[in-house]
Amino acid sequence: MSLLAQPLKLPNGVVLKNRIGKAPLTEGLADEMNRATARHVSLYRRWAEGGAAVVVTGNVQVDRRYLERPGNVAIDDNGGMEALRAYAKAGTANGTELWMQISHPGRQTPRRVCDHPVAPSAVPLALPASAFAPPRAMTAEEVADVPRRFAHTAAVALEAGFTGVQIHAAHGYLLSQFLTPLVNKREDRWGGDLAARAGLLLDVVRTVRATTAPGFCISVKLNSSDFQQGGFSNEECLQVVKWLGEASVDLIEISGGNYEKPAMMGSGAKESTVRREAYFLEYAQLIKQAAPVPIMLTGGFRSKAAMEAALGEGACDVIGLGRPMCVDTDLPHRLLAGETNSAEAYEDQIVPAKAGLGWFCLQLIAHGDGRDPDRTLSGDDAIKGYVANEEKTAAALVGR
Repeated sequence: MSLLAQPLKLPNGVVLKNRIGKAPLTEGLADEMNRATARHVSLYRRWAEGGAAVVVTGNVQVDRRYLERPGNVAIDDNGGMEALRAYAKAGTANGTELWMQISHPGRQTPRRVCDHPVAPSAVPLALPASAFAPPRAMTAEEVADVPRRFAHTAAVALEAGFTGVQIHAAHGYLLSQFLTPLVNKREDRWGGDLAARAGLLLDVVRTVRATTAPGFCISVKLNSSDFQQGGFSNEECLQVVKWLGEASVDLIEISGGNYEKPAMMGSGAKESTVRREAYFLEYAQLIKQAAPVPIMLTGGFRSKAAMEAALGEGACDVIGLGRPMCVDTDLPHRLLAGETNSAEAYEDQIVPAKAGLGWFCLQLIAHGDGRDPDRTLSGDDAIKGYVANEEKTAAALVGR
């Protein structure tokens, strides 16, 4: 049996049927009230039937006032439980673990959905103000309410039939913002040394654990580093990983970067890193030594040989696949069956490269609509189509 095909028992006793995970990918398929739709059912049924052991959803927001994009699902007293149940039923087909990624974007809330984002401190993004408004610092009461919101969302996920959650503490979203001294300049109990900056994340994990059932999986997505001078470092990541293990998480997904430094998209990767495929492999090897729980590594994997090597070297326990599965939803099955030895990510044909985000998002919309992906979509058409979709979706939002 290949390493990819081996099952993995998690700390809570749940067994993953193999070592392939569908990494979280923003979908933009929610309705005007940020509720799940039939499009989620169509897309997640394809992923579940595609053979991955665990499928992690795109980020579901815990506060409808603050979205990563207008088509996010949010769980914030906006109804939609029956749609969530249908979504969960489709995504757990074929013995698949379906984990809802739960998140708060903090200052990375775009202007098209919010002119007044929040953050640990009033530190604006080093990006065009036309895209992201300067944030205000959260009050102590607002910070204290964050664990309750995450726990409420997790409880709804459990009730709907999802088998776990992934708490998003990477990529520069709110919990990641609390971890970095570049954004967290608070002088209360949430700011200062690493123990204080990590306090909110650990409170969220403990509150979610206390609110859900023992067999319900709790994962955390964490940056190996922010890759910014003075930001959340790899040394700090190693300590947070140890604390997360003590807080009884079942798996940690390792990634890196944020909107200002998008390392998670391969930006700035060294040539040696590109050859080895996994963007964060060297960091994962260090983290794995410190981690008391299984590690999922996402970013850059393209060949079965590299996936097997990462598992064989003990750098990680689960291989996360993202962009390749935007098009080929059955990729895990074909890798495991020996029908292919590589994952096609289509980056070479996307010109200009900045069109990549829109190109992949439009493929997910096609799956949601029950259509085949458009592998011939041009970069220019992807940019136009993506922007038009975001503007149309934002304009349709109601009750916010």
